[in-house]
Amino acid sequence: MAETTQPSPSPTEPVVSARPLWRDSLLRPILSFRLSYVPVVMVYFAYGALGLIDVARDLWIKDSLSLSPAQLAGIGVWLSLPWTVKMVFGELVDSVPIFGSQRKAYILIGAALTAAGLVTLAGASGQWLRFAPPDQLYILGAMMMVIGTVVQDVVADAMSTEVVARTNAAGQPRPDAEIRADLGMVQVLGRLALSGGVLAVAGLSGWLAGMMDKQTVFLIGLVVPVISVVGVFLRGIETTERRPIDWRILGGGIVFGCAVVALGVGGVPFAQEIVFVISMAVICTMLVLVTREVAPETRRAILFTSVIIFAFRATPSVGDGYFWWTLDVLKFDATFYGHLRQTAAIISVVAIWMFAKQLTEYSVTAVLFWITVLGTLLSLPNLGLIYGLHEWTEATFGFGARAIAIVDAATASPFVQFSMIPLLTLVAYYAPAGHRATWFALMASLMNLALVAGQLQTKYLNGIYVVGRGQYAELGPLMIVAVAIGLILPIAVIMLFGRRIARG
Repeated sequence: MAETTQPSPSPTEPVVSARPLWRDSLLRPILSFRLSYVPVVMVYFAYGALGLIDVARDLWIKDSLSLSPAQLAGIGVWLSLPWTVKMVFGELVDSVPIFGSQRKAYILIGAALTAAGLVTLAGASGQWLRFAPPDQLYILGAMMMVIGTVVQDVVADAMSTEVVARTNAAGQPRPDAEIRADLGMVQVLGRLALSGGVLAVAGLSGWLAGMMDKQTVFLIGLVVPVISVVGVFLRGIETTERRPIDWRILGGGIVFGCAVVALGVGGVPFAQEIVFVISMAVICTMLVLVTREVAPETRRAILFTSVIIFAFRATPSVGDGYFWWTLDVLKFDATFYGHLRQTAAIISVVAIWMFAKQLTEYSVTAVLFWITVLGTLLSLPNLGLIYGLHEWTEATFGFGARAIAIVDAATASPFVQFSMIPLLTLVAYYAPAGHRATWFALMASLMNLALVAGQLQTKYLNGIYVVGRGQYAELGPLMIVAVAIGLILPIAVIMLFGRRIARG
């Protein structure tokens, strides 16, 4: 480790370790873990464990609801919007205690909303909730689960900056590089916990969907919100960084939220696009307000890093049509999808663990460039399946569609988590005292707004290349265009802004 009298490294400069690379990579997460990290880790674990209901939910949507892939992509836009107004929840967590609590109370609220959403899905699938059609009950239940998850995620984000001490046992400031490394490792541990939650339920989700009715699976899912509650009460912390409400953030966010609801229920043409533009303007304005006291070079580094990650996350997906095609044509079933997710989750945990050092210390542009290139290459087998690749491999090598799907899911699974760790580390390091939840929430809102952009593109593509239940002729061209955009957009932005991060 560098001497404490030497200059601290820049956000993109790697820290040299004296240990062998393999040993450092293997032991870093274990040696870095602290008991104070427990509530953060358990909230993220619960977030990943919500995947327990994923296979049952997806099969229920296909078999029992009337929504098309284009409609589901549009609904995905609305379900993404609570993540874009995280600054409202962040401001509340920073400045409005509930019964004296700024952490535990909000975890309880989030868990209650998640549980209510699961009960709504169970009632809709079991047909014992009838105050609205099943399609609408699905949207209501999913929205409650999203909001509950957002609330808990805001609290976990804030705690992830608070659990790292800025001073040593003697009360002296710790070296800057050590603080940065610890904050980065908390983010890595959070991603590991999230992936661990996915891993814990991935195979089980397929087994449950194949063996039990959908409402039973949704009710079993009620165990998940209990996990986060237990974590924060087992070893929870309560911040003392309380401050007056910033009505520019809270008031503006509430007005924005009301506008979103009005546009959503009012049937306004191009409502989702209008909401996206307004969201971008509101979030960018609030970020300017919050970062006024941050050094100019830091603002530039965060700006260019955010633009690159925004472009990476703002790419479209194929939509639900591909999932339906694998069920109808390739004859994948619930059990196989459980195995598929289990394999992907294992690889994700191992990859994040082994690359913890690189993800916390290496250039974000280099990380995202290779993730984009490799992600594109690894999407080609799925594209090949549409055009009969599995028939050729079956005849030539003896393995078919299921083997190809397993390999593809296993190799591609860690990439989404990889992309966020560099930015989260940077955000955690510069999070100002008293504004930690708001700061994290604003940056997360911007990143989740990128997902909204991706969902909008998915909706547009599914409107151009129409795919439906049993109608898959356009699936190949749809996937080709989606893969091409996923490669060209991030690479172009990296080439344009990557060098400016180093100069900043």
